[in-house]
Amino acid sequence: MSTEHYMIAQDFLIRYGGDNFGNLFSKAKGTLVWDDQGRQILDFTSGQMCATIGHNHPSIVKAVEEAGEKAYHFFSGMIPEVVSELAETLAKDWMPEPLRRSLLVTTGSESNEAALRIAKMYTDGFEIIAVGGSWHGVTGGASASSYASDRRGYGIPVAGVFAIPEPNSYRPYIPGSNEEESAMACLDLGFKMFDMQSSGKPAAIIIEPIISAGGVLVPPKCFMEGLRKAADERNMLLIFDEAQTAFGRIGYKTGAEFHGVTPDIMSVSKTIGGGLPLAGVITTNKIEEKVHEKGFTYYTSHVSDPLPAYVGLAVLKAINEESLIERARTMGQYLLKKLINLQQKYEAIGDIRGEGLLLGVELVKDRENREPFHQLGKITTEHCFKNGLSMNIRRRKERGSVWRIAPPLTVSYDEIDQAIDILDLSLRESLDEITRLKV
Repeated sequence: MSTEHYMIAQDFLIRYGGDNFGNLFSKAKGTLVWDDQGRQILDFTSGQMCATIGHNHPSIVKAVEEAGEKAYHFFSGMIPEVVSELAETLAKDWMPEPLRRSLLVTTGSESNEAALRIAKMYTDGFEIIAVGGSWHGVTGGASASSYASDRRGYGIPVAGVFAIPEPNSYRPYIPGSNEEESAMACLDLGFKMFDMQSSGKPAAIIIEPIISAGGVLVPPKCFMEGLRKAADERNMLLIFDEAQTAFGRIGYKTGAEFHGVTPDIMSVSKTIGGGLPLAGVITTNKIEEKVHEKGFTYYTSHVSDPLPAYVGLAVLKAINEESLIERARTMGQYLLKKLINLQQKYEAIGDIRGEGLLLGVELVKDRENREPFHQLGKITTEHCFKNGLSMNIRRRKERGSVWRIAPPLTVSYDEIDQAIDILDLSLRESLDEITRLKV
């Protein structure tokens, strides 16, 4: 039956650009997924970072059951009690002051669209500054503000979006005496170019606190402070896209807490839904009041749905009760140490970076010239999967050969050890295969 299902998928599904694993999948639990052959695979991508507390966590299963007893969905103007409870929890327990007001939607793209709409209405501007290597989604404004890849072939993007160079200590656009100097040179040049081109209608700066699709780049604090200052000077709003950094993954409540910089708007998704479609945008009373007075709308069929809100509350409660923020730091350090040991063994591992359980491993042909080793990244990812480990969130050739590794925060020491053993074996097999191909 599994072969039959795979052929049905080939015949009837639109191929949407994700990695093709050559089979279908049947179930998931904790850090494991099973394919249609019954094969057990370690998932060190957390289901593309959404299964923060592991696949099908008992708290999530219970929350879905509770929603089934009460309501999955209401008319969009009927605010469920559980939605107000989740908004209060976010404001009081998770967000930095003065972020207080939430709009709960379904996907990261949608939350970023809402954030951009709020910023444009609040400022009466339309110009958006985004950072090279960024990824904010596939819908109109979010897609126009994404520079990691996938910009070609879709017609004219939303007007008024400008890119500034991202800070990259391993591959700096502008070399400096240190990481901070190089980052600030990028910032200075980026805003000089924006100011030259601006039509006088600035609205917002949007950035991921850790630039994930761009290669798991961690901006220095001075860069984030510089963005805050630049936004204030130009009467722009600062938006943090925290799809991947909020709710414990990097060992902090948010990327804002990690950097010590507070945005005007924060968008969240992936890490709050536990694998179900939940996202949100959170802003200040002042901003919410002004856009409401101006007639702000973001009215969709699934805004403020109760089902994902029950799950979001369960995810946040589990993170607290199981001390998963602290665990992300501890297990992240353990995984980092294991990866550094592999780096000492393999010349092809040029750099390892990230925070908590969001880590990037960059492969190079040699460490001196740092030329990306795309072929090795692709082949090793395939060998890992064959050997029982899914460990690389979608590959982007144009951004350098960087594995993005992000297991659930519930991952165990034994599972990390097992994953590193598979990665070691797969890297060795891949290097041997490339050598044979050259011969």
